[in-house]
Amino acid sequence: MSKPIVETENLVKVYKHGKIEVHALRGITVKMPNGKIIGLVGPSGSGKTTLLNIIGGLDMPTKGKIYVDGIDLTKLSEKRLAEYRLNKIGFVFQFLNLIPVLTALENIEVPMILAKIPKEERRKRAIELLKMVGLEDRMNHKPDEMSGGEQQRVAIARALANNPSIVLADEPTGNVDTDTTIKIMEIIVKLNRSLGKTFIIATHDPIVKERCEKIYNIRDGKLVGEEA
Repeated sequence: MSKPIVETENLVKVYKHGKIEVHALRGITVKMPNGKIIGLVGPSGSGKTTLLNIIGGLDMPTKGKIYVDGIDLTKLSEKRLAEYRLNKIGFVFQFLNLIPVLTALENIEVPMILAKIPKEERRKRAIELLKMVGLEDRMNHKPDEMSGGEQQRVAIARALANNPSIVLADEPTGNVDTDTTIKIMEIIVKLNRSLGKTFIIATHDPIVKERCEKIYNIRDGKLVGEEA
């Protein structure tokens, strides 16, 4: 069996709002397999987005350990964490965060600019990624000239720009209809198979869950079950 891509030990996250403590994660221990489509499934407020943010290095646990690809995230400096987020992780946010004044091609180039990839190389990579998600004919369109599903595909292509080990997606189908959800998941399955990337998706959508190869059910900040 291959080494897990994500491993957590008794992961706890407590947020403080004045004197009120909110326990977002309550001791989660998991080993997530490499190269699979993984679902973090649970209702809103269950802790799945918090877990996703900790895996992505956007947040730190209050207690416990998190290893991603063998790296202990709790030991990284701010500078190393920023490098980790840029090179190891691709993010697909629920509200996409595409830059409205940039074209699809330019949006995909943004992470590569941050990674100091030369212009010619990043343009070539952005075009390749647009082809992979079936949008090469929309490369010069801005987000408001595309449908919700097309914007989501641009966001997925952008997440792959710096060739990360893991793509994290937070409710990637939360704002689209059933047909578009099916198309987006078909693209994710295709990319997972062709590129061997691990996709970790926070969702409560049964269509998304159906296409995940490994599922972790989360409720009230606890792991309440696993499905292969």
